[in-house]
This record gives sequence, C-alpha cells and structure tokens, in this order.
Amino acid sequence: MTTTRKLSGRARKAVLLVHVLSAAAWLGIDLALGILVVVALSTNDVDTAGIAVRAIDLFAIWPMFGASVVCMISGVVLGLGSKYGLVKYWWVAIKLFMNVGMSLLIAFSLRPGVEEAARIGARMMAGDPTAAIPSDLMHPVVVAPTLLLFAYILSVFKPWGRIRKSAQPVKRQRRDLVGAV
Repeated sequence: MTTTRKLSGRARKAVLLVHVLSAAAWLGIDLALGILVVVALSTNDVDTAGIAVRAIDLFAIWPMFGASVVCMISGVVLGLGSKYGLVKYWWVAIKLFMNVGMSLLIAFSLRPGVEEAARIGARMMAGDPTAAIPSDLMHPVVVAPTLLLFAYILSVFKPWGRIRKSAQPVKRQRRDLVGAV
C-alpha cells in the first residue's frame, strides 16, 4: 500500500496561491498578446503594426513560458500533495495534459512564429513595402485563452470523477429497516 504525503493546510494554500497567480499571469500575458496581434493586423499605420509585433517578441514568449512552467510545477505539487492526486481524476489529468501541451507549443511553435513576425515588424519599421504580418498569428490568441478558460472551468467544477475506481471496496453500513420504528 502506497501512501502519499499530503501538504499541510498552510503549505497547500501557499502552493495553490502560486498556482492561481501563475495561471492568471499566463492568461493576462495571452490576452495582452491578443491585443497586440489585433492592433498589428487591424491598423493601417505600418509603424504601429511593426511596433506591436516587435513588442510581442520582447515581452510575451519567455514570461508566458515561465508562467506556464510555474503553473505546471505548482499543479503537480498540488496534485501529489492533495486528495486529488496527479492522475486520479479526469479534470486534473486533462489540465496537466493541456498545460504540458501548451507549454511545448509556446516553446516550439509560437516562439519561432513570433520571432519571424518580429523580423517582419522590424522590416516594416525600416520602410520595407513587401513586409506583411502573417495572419496566422491570430490562431494562438484565440486558441490559448480558450484552453486556459477551459482549465479554469475544470478547476472550479471538477467534472467527470475518478479515472478508475479505487481497488479497495467501499465499506457500507447496512441499515436494517426492521426494528427501526
């Protein structure tokens, strides 16, 4: 029989605070990224578009990746140190899977795309008339906040229960109705 060490109430609250704040920072950075992408794609001013895209490269990727990693680590600590476990419940396992997947996408898919867009933004600011911001920058700013909001919903409502039933049978008390009157 394996037992896991549970976090004390105070430690659990501290880790939960880190988890919630890192998730909020991640969502905030994603929303700021979305605003900058919308500005870059919707403005007619080439300098504004160039500045907006270069700003994304300057502030968004590494802070967003950092927030995702802190969120993941604190989530793992919470999972291992609480009754929910790391993969005992569907909602926890799905959040973990989403966090790992989104963190990998930030590092290996979004980062190179943003770096390329920043180079295009620099060309725009230098007066290159052939430079155009790729419209595929809109996909991450729609998908990522949607997934993060879904993770928030999972955290609040905790749907779907356990992944598999416990190996130990549940002891139930038998009630006799005879003589209960």
